[in-house]
Parts: sequence; C-alpha cells; structure tokens
Amino acid sequence: MTVAIERETATLPAGGNDPTRFDCKEVWYPVHYIEDLDRTKPTPFTLLGEDLVLWWDKQAECWRAFADRCPHRLAPLSQGRVNEAGCLECPYHGWEFGGTGECKSIPQQREANRGELSPRSQVRSLPTAVRQGLLFVYPGQPENAEKVCVPIVDVLEETSSEWVCLNTFRDLPYDALTLLENVLDSSHVPFTHHKSVGNRSNAGPVDLEVVEADKQGFRGIWEEGPRRGTLGRQESSFIAPNLMWHDLTSKQFGRTLTVVYATPIRKGECRLFARFPFKFPSPIPRLIIGLTPRWYSHLGQNAVLEDDQIFLHYQERYLEAVGGGGNYAKACYLPTKADNFVLAFRQWVNEYQADPFPGERLPPPLSQAQLLDRYTSHTTHCASCRKALATIQRLQWVSIAVGAIAWLLVPLLAFGFGHLWGSIASGGIFILAAGAAFALNRLKQRFYQGREIPPRNLPEKSRAQSG
Repeated sequence: MTVAIERETATLPAGGNDPTRFDCKEVWYPVHYIEDLDRTKPTPFTLLGEDLVLWWDKQAECWRAFADRCPHRLAPLSQGRVNEAGCLECPYHGWEFGGTGECKSIPQQREANRGELSPRSQVRSLPTAVRQGLLFVYPGQPENAEKVCVPIVDVLEETSSEWVCLNTFRDLPYDALTLLENVLDSSHVPFTHHKSVGNRSNAGPVDLEVVEADKQGFRGIWEEGPRRGTLGRQESSFIAPNLMWHDLTSKQFGRTLTVVYATPIRKGECRLFARFPFKFPSPIPRLIIGLTPRWYSHLGQNAVLEDDQIFLHYQERYLEAVGGGGNYAKACYLPTKADNFVLAFRQWVNEYQADPFPGERLPPPLSQAQLLDRYTSHTTHCASCRKALATIQRLQWVSIAVGAIAWLLVPLLAFGFGHLWGSIASGGIFILAAGAAFALNRLKQRFYQGREIPPRNLPEKSRAQSG
C-alpha cells in the first residue's frame, strides 16, 4: 500500500486519538534515503523490533515494505530476489509475492490445488510513502495510514530550489529517545564537539524557552542563540515522536536548519537521518557544497556523531539502572534553563506513555571497537560510500602494482642497461606509488572505523607550539 499524505487532508493525529497516550505504531517513520536503495534487490530493515523487507514493485512503480517472513516456512524474504516477473521471490522454495502481499505462485503445488488463494499464503504489507527523498513506512493499522500526515520539514517545501542540503544517516547504538534528547540539547555542542563543529570558548548561559507543547510535540526558542548571540535567535521544533529541527538565520551564514529523524530499530538501537539544509546569501557556499562528494561529507559527519557515541551508549544504561525515563527528573539534576527542552521532551514521553519499547531492557553494553564501527552502521547501507570504498580499494591495488613494477626496474635499469636517469625515475615512481598506497589505505580505514580519541580530548597546543 502506497499513499501520499498532505497535512491539510490528515484527519487522524499521529499517535492516535487517545488524549492520554501516544501510540508509537500509529506514525510514519523514515527507513531509508531513496538514493541508497537498490531497485534490483530487496533490502532488510528492522522497525520497532519487526524485521521488514523493502523492495521496488516495478508493476506499480513504487516501494513496498513487507514483513520479512515467508508464510510457508518463515524464511526471510530479504534473502531472496526480485525476479523477472517483478515479484518478490522467497529464497527457500521460490514462492512469489506481488505488490500487495498476495501470493502469485507456489512452484511445488499442482495447478488444481490453488494454495495461493488462501489468506494464509499472504505476506503482511505495510503502507509506504516517499517524501523529501525519504522512504517512510507506517507500522500501525493500515487503514489509518491515509489519515495520518507524513512528518516532513515544512519549510523545505517553500522555495525548495533555494535550499542546498547535506544528508547523512547511521545506525546508532542507543535508543531513539536518547538521540532526540541529545540533539534537542544545544548546550552540549561547545564541549562535546570541541574542535569538530564546536568550541569551548563559545560556551555560556543558554536560556531555552518552551512556548507551546501538547501531545503532538513542542516548540521552543533560544532568544540569544548560539556562539554567545553572534549568530542570532534559534527556534526549535519537536514533532512527535521522531522528528526535531533547529532553525537559525544569521547574517553570516543565511538560514540553516539542523534536522534529525530518530527511527527506532529495536531497544538500544535506532537509525539517525540527519539533514542540514542551507539557504545562503551568496551563491559561492552553495556551489562548494554542491561540488562536495556525498561520501566525503559522510566521513566528516560520522566523525561528529562519534564525538558522543560512546558516552550516550553508557548514559542510557546508567539511567536504566536508576529507574529509567519515568524517573528522569529525580535521577538527573537539571538546575539551568539549558535543560528546558530535554525536560520538556522527557515530560512528553512520560505524560503520553510514548516509550516505543515499554518494559524492555537494554542489551549488554558494546565494546569501544563495536561502538566506533562505521562499516556495518553506515558504509554497507550507503550507496555513495560503498562505491567510493570500492574505487579507493582499486586505486590502492593499482598503486601497489605500479610501485612493485617501478621497484623491480630500479636495479635492472641501473645495472642491466646502465640507464642511471631511468633508474632514478623508477625510484621516484616507486616512492610516489608507495605514498599513494599508504594515503589510500588511511582513507579506506575511515570507512570502517572511527577514531578512538575524540578531538575534544586531544592535547591543546600552547601558543609557543602554535607559533
């Protein structure tokens, strides 16, 4: 089922009609950037603890989301293929399924049996929608999907041609609630992200004000704004249950948004979709961003995410040990207005019973190497980074081969043929090739693993050293 929802036509609020409870299944969730999906093969994804398979239905020309279980013997359909007929084919016995989950063929039965007509042969199909370059899935009651609006950033619909946007994503080793709490907290940036996207010298009082709040989220203002007021006022919005953004307009940088979707995968794991739309007063920054390879910006954005990846993983376990989010205000000491958005968010979760995994425990903590893994949390899911990594690996092998040939030619040219200058040239080629192979290897590692020491913890250079 594929739907397109506009806010003006939505007749059911996200989270359902119960004024005392937010149902986290009655919501649209982003699951993938469209540009990272392959139309020729199925893609697995886990949403709210349920394994799904995403695939392109060429008959209806739309993306589908099915429960990732064949009704025959429960084999994961994501291990199958999209066959020549455009059906999703089970890898175990070849059962074929059409776009709405109906079984099209059972190869093992005789024609007269018609087992595919039974409701038991069908796969559960979830509604899907594509908005602003993202594939959304609705895990709740299918009949409600057409009544609930897809959560998008409204301002990006206005004069869309004037925006330039950097997008990234990553599977994070902590809850969606922890992610949203973190990004709503602007006061951590100068310290946590010192030397990456922040600076300790910009730290100061942060007076956040919540101006309106209800079951659908809240809106707040930071009147002074970041960098001790040098960038202007910042407005923040939380759209329940999985979207927030900061909106900042300054003379130096134009209008800048920091947009985050937090899609719950399972308890203790979520997928972050981060978007950084810019509307610059000058065309030059727009041109520079437009020319920057997507994979290259992902390397930098992954590094920023790793600034707080480890301590957030442990922070939520400490919170669980003292009673969890229901005990948040008592467990955490929040004496300043800098925590107003965090407090409003936690109050929303508790007031509307909006924990997507109520009563579930966090899994055992991961090692530092696992927490800093980039390959399985990003690279393998990202079309741009996979392609870039393959190219870098090929170039590295070419450099090694050229260096080896040049090294072998050095003595041959010098002593076998007496070509001294040729020997020197070969030696130079060997040095260049070895240097290129080394540099490519270092670049390659950035697709696999993050840095162990965040920039904020590196020694500060003294004035004498910097001079």
